[in-house]
Formats: sequence, C-alpha cells, structure tokens
Amino acid sequence: MLRGAGTSWQIDALHFTAEPVTQVLVDARDGAWYVALRLGHFGVKLHKSTDRGTSWREIGSPAFPTKPDTGPLADDPTPWSVDMVWSLAAGGAAEPGVLWAGCLPAGLFRSEDGGATWALNTPLWEQPGRRQWFGGGYDQAGIHSVLVDPRDARHLTLGVSCGGVWQTRDAGASWALTATGMRADYLPADIEDDGNTQDPHCMVQCAAEPDVLWVQHHCGIYRSTDGAMTWQPIAAPEPSGFGFAVACDPRDPQRAWFVPAKADVCRIPSDGRMVVTRTDDGGASFSVFGDGLPQQHAFHLVYRHALAVANDGRTLAMASTTGGLWVSADAGESWQCLSRDLAPVAVLRFAA
Repeated sequence: MLRGAGTSWQIDALHFTAEPVTQVLVDARDGAWYVALRLGHFGVKLHKSTDRGTSWREIGSPAFPTKPDTGPLADDPTPWSVDMVWSLAAGGAAEPGVLWAGCLPAGLFRSEDGGATWALNTPLWEQPGRRQWFGGGYDQAGIHSVLVDPRDARHLTLGVSCGGVWQTRDAGASWALTATGMRADYLPADIEDDGNTQDPHCMVQCAAEPDVLWVQHHCGIYRSTDGAMTWQPIAAPEPSGFGFAVACDPRDPQRAWFVPAKADVCRIPSDGRMVVTRTDDGGASFSVFGDGLPQQHAFHLVYRHALAVANDGRTLAMASTTGGLWVSADAGESWQCLSRDLAPVAVLRFAA
C-alpha cells in the first residue's frame, strides 16, 4: 500500500505477502476494500477489509455450478471452475452490497451481499456465441473489464479476451455484442471484423461522460463516443499501438494514457526505452513521456490493470511485470520511481 501526495510517496504497508493478487476493488459506496487472490492448488480466494486494510477477513468466492450431464452444455469444453478473478466492480449507488466479478474462464458473477455469496450470470454463460470465444494469453477466454454505468446500474459493459465487448441494459437478463468497428489482424481477412472474437486487452470509461470509452486492443487503440455501441480506431501513436494498459481522465473525455510495448511478438518497450503516451484530443495526437522512467535496457511490461489515475486526473500510478513501481503528479509527464524490487504487479488502485 502506498501513501502520499504530489511528489512525496512511499510504500508504508504490506498485505498478502508472496500471494498473487489479481484484482482489487475500493468500494466508494461504503469504503470497503476487496482483494482477489489466485492461489493455484488452493483455488481463488477473496478477502474484505472495512477498516482500510488494518484487518481482513475471507469472504465467499465466485464458483461455477456443477456442469450438466445432459443438454446443450454437457459437451462444453470450457472448465467449469474459476481459475482467476480478473475484474471486480461495485454496483450502483442505490444497490448496497451488489458486486460484479469477471472471471477466467469467462463467467460473470453477481453478489448481493457484499461478497458473502455469488451467483453465475447464466444468460451470458449460455450465449451460443460463448463457445467461439478463445484465450488471449490464457488457455480460456476471460472477462477482465466490468464497467457499471454511473447513470444506470442496470447497464453494464464487459470486455472479454477474446470475446469482444458485451452489454446488458437489464442487469444481466439479456446481452448484446457491441464490438462493431474493431478489427483483429490475427484472424483471416474474411473474419477479422467478427465482433465475437475480438481481443480488447482493457476497457475504461470516462466518469464525467460515460458514453466515452477507451480500449487498448490487441491490434491497437479504439475509442467509442456512443456508449460502446461502435468503435473508432485510433492511429497508432509512436512508438507503438500495442500494449495492455489504458487509463482515462475521469473528468476529461478527450484525455487517456497508454503504456506501449514494441509488438505482440516482442513484449518489451521499444528500443529498451519505457514511455507513457497521452492524448489530450480524443486520439487525434499523442505526447510521449519518459522522464523518470528507465530509458535503456528496460524490459518492463505493464499489465492491463497496472496503470491507474486518481480522481484529480493528474495523479497516476504504474507498475510492471519486473517489479517496478512509479507515480506521477503531473498527468504522466514525469515519474518518480518508488521501487524496482517488487514481485510482478497485476493491479493498482487509488483508495482516495
């Protein structure tokens, strides 16, 4: 856990030492913190704190029902067991206790009691198109982005790797595929625009204007201005349009940050120089920033959830697969290194 402000930050507490943390949620409704762990042989575990990390207690974890022996899902090749909680989201302000969890494999789960119990969203799981989803880096498809519309908690938008973008407007009773405009150059040309097999690496939503969303896709950057119904490709900025992480300014729908890697087949910074790119005009142009970041022999990759922006739109935090941790107080233009000795970091969140 970090504490600080401006250019004065420090690591001041450790929790779950040597345990792989895959997701963190800070629930603004009641201040509760949630942490998801991926413990391999011991399974997936969720922990909750109501005193800002002073104490933790284990709560329920998402789990699939027993796979049916008969019917259309009897021959489903997807494992019916949760390998990882990849995303956590709080429900609406008028829904105390409601949480959503996106998992690997790609099941969506809902809790109505603050994480004590969870239920699989069967309408999405039983979508006929789910059988065509496939893994993007993992053997199975997974739900890594769950966005709850701040104007209407019944409206959710999901990012699935590799399964495109899905939306519900009735709290999960029905779903629509909305990946129009995305292109997957890893597929044959005649099916590269198939929405059901797109690989959005990470998807974020502007809090001030929720109809504006950004996606760091396997094949570049996309932006939507119509509530994720359609997507517009953004010309690849220097040095690369490939990456995993994206963060958007909660106040300014024109501004977003990305952390590029060289390419799919070379997942390290271009020319060994780590940079962050930022657009201030909706993707029409980009600035490149490297002040305070390693500028030679850098092998850092930033995972999809390891770039975060605070509510002020200027304070950012970023961490890497090789244990680097940085903060910025000036909207990403310069960075302060806090550590190069951490374990690989999968997720960062601001608690306030």
